Amino acid sequence: MGYSTKKGTRPLNSTERQKMLAGQWYTCLDDELEALRMTARNAVHEHNCLTPDLRGAMGPLLATLFGGVGKDVFIEAPFHCAYGFNITLGDGVYINASCTILDSGVVTIGARSLLGPAVQVYCAQHNKDPDLRAQGQEIARPVDIGCDVWIGGAAVILPGVTIGDGAIVGAGSVVTRSVAARGIVAGNPARSVDRGCG
Repeated sequence: MGYSTKKGTRPLNSTERQKMLAGQWYTCLDDELEALRMTARNAVHEHNCLTPDLRGAMGPLLATLFGGVGKDVFIEAPFHCAYGFNITLGDGVYINASCTILDSGVVTIGARSLLGPAVQVYCAQHNKDPDLRAQGQEIARPVDIGCDVWIGGAAVILPGVTIGDGAIVGAGSVVTRSVAARGIVAGNPARSVDRGCG
């Protein structure tokens, strides 16, 4: 027997990890998910604690943790991610210091995109019911950042957002809706601004 969801039919005994990856409601208070988060913590710790000459473009454990890494990717320290395996980075991606990617959902960052310092990317949407939230219930929404995107420092990208190729997100913005290719957004919530002459 199974139950019907927007993503199709899943068996009743699906693991919390399977539910998370399928975009269904799941509980993050789960032994398997905690073990995966611990693996990510160890990789992040190595990356953040290695001296720059030993770390290189990114720590060795972090490089093997990601779902995919293109050529000439560079991640400054410190860096944090929740799982790592849901993150794919295109060629030439640069992630500045103090960035956080909470990748319970798939996060794709296209080639040559630049993330300024302290950019935050969130995939988890917690349940609005406080009792269910206390039980760790959440749902993961993907974030897709296109190629040649520039995200200014301390911007926050919320679950389910797509940022089109060549777009710019102003520093300190909170991006709650998808951004068109070559669009420029700024503010909280982020809104379209004139590209001007630059």
